Amino acid sequence: MRLERYFGRIQDVLYARGGIEVELLTVHEIVPDQEIVIHGRLRFWDHSLLEFVEHLVERQLMAVKTNYVYHYQAADNQLIFRYDNTPHHPEISSHPHHKHTDTNIQAANPPHLNDVLREINTRLYPAE
Repeated sequence: MRLERYFGRIQDVLYARGGIEVELLTVHEIVPDQEIVIHGRLRFWDHSLLEFVEHLVERQLMAVKTNYVYHYQAADNQLIFRYDNTPHHPEISSHPHHKHTDTNIQAANPPHLNDVLREINTRLYPAE
């Protein structure tokens, strides 16, 4: 039940926003009412793309994200940034959580989709 509500909130966030075309938004149940995978592809007005995957489990009546990738790229397919928790950079202080940019890998806290969308907004709509 908590997982359904989590997915419902993701839908609400995405469909309430302007300037985003939701190319794909699916939820796949791995274990009914206990484990899901959400996959999304969001296209922005400048043709940049955010593709994300969230793997969630229900623990103690809460939706807990166990794996994630938020990959944001320019219209020409060049990486702008990617957050993930693949454990392939043990040298990073926030291991396994980290952020890739076009030039380096940084320590990062696990973001929520809202955080990623806010970061994209700062790129698409810079303060003047």
